[in-house]
Amino acid sequence: MSDYISVYQSIQHEMNSLSQGNPPTLIAVSKTKPYEVVKEAYLQGIREFGENYIPEAIDKFTRLREEFPESESNVNVHHIGPVQSGTLRKLFGIFSYTHGVGSFSSLSELLKRAEKEKKKIRYFLQTNLTNENTKHGFSLETILTNKDELSKYQNEYCIWEGFMGMGPSSGDPNQTKEVFTNLAKLREEHFPEKKLSMGMSGDYGLAVELGSNFVRIGSKIFGERDYGTHSV
Repeated sequence: MSDYISVYQSIQHEMNSLSQGNPPTLIAVSKTKPYEVVKEAYLQGIREFGENYIPEAIDKFTRLREEFPESESNVNVHHIGPVQSGTLRKLFGIFSYTHGVGSFSSLSELLKRAEKEKKKIRYFLQTNLTNENTKHGFSLETILTNKDELSKYQNEYCIWEGFMGMGPSSGDPNQTKEVFTNLAKLREEHFPEKKLSMGMSGDYGLAVELGSNFVRIGSKIFGERDYGTHSV
């Protein structure tokens, strides 16, 4: 039996010491891991999970609810992949948060679907501050141009939580610091009430120091992933 909770608590303790009184939420990214791993992590006390692949998450967390009915109310499942208009309807009922809303079309569809499903979900706008063509998300210019309109994109069931950001694909630490700094500055100057989702296994310390509220860590907790065939 693996001791997931000790690693989780150790990372959480480290982040608490870096956060200057505003401890972030640690999301244990369980994507590609089998149900047995999620079950064991749950039994050990982990309550925040991150998943990329919607069908995989539905399968695992439906099983968890069947075996442990109380998990429906005491577990938060975070969708951390890109939100796609064709599949976002499947988010409702399992996911508490979605971190990858990267276009106005997806955002509008999410709002409509939330009204139809009458199930709550909190969302983060995904930013692309490195302007990489391989990444989706809102540019800084788009956010600032539309900053007075963004607050209108929510309703009773669909709640705007804040912004999600990632460093460059190259992993360059200087660029990563620049991205996190700019996202923190955006929040401070224009959206002080919003939260930030930034930081993964290789850069979470910097992210927390710059004010991240949600950090996404997988392999450091669960070990290396086995990427097979997954659908969104």
